Amino acid sequence: MLTDITHVTLLVADQDEALEFYTGTLGLVVRDDVEIDEEGMEGRWLTVSPSDSEFPQIALVEPDTAEKSDRVGSQVADYVNFVFATDDFDADYDRLREAGVEFHGEPTENPWGREVVFEDPYGNRHDMLEPAA
Repeated sequence: MLTDITHVTLLVADQDEALEFYTGTLGLVVRDDVEIDEEGMEGRWLTVSPSDSEFPQIALVEPDTAEKSDRVGSQVADYVNFVFATDDFDADYDRLREAGVEFHGEPTENPWGREVVFEDPYGNRHDMLEPAA
């Protein structure tokens, strides 16, 4: 029986730039940052996650083919990749806006909570949500 999700992959054009955005701007923490040089596998294994939960981790992966490069920023078309929860929507929204994060529209109030869509430097869209009580 499957019991959990431990990792999800996000294609990014530059791992160092993505690392700065996801840790420096969003406030996630590095879980793994290692160089892999084994037969059949080589490159950098870089993962991040929210500080209060080890899993799931987001693997920030540079594409290794032209086909994968074409998918950077559009892995899920115009849908959001991840929904990041917050317990202080206004403070996080202001902090991210001041950091230059691009938002798609204004925050909305919904039955499930307050939310707004934003994107990373590559056009990957994410949602910030403060769940309703």
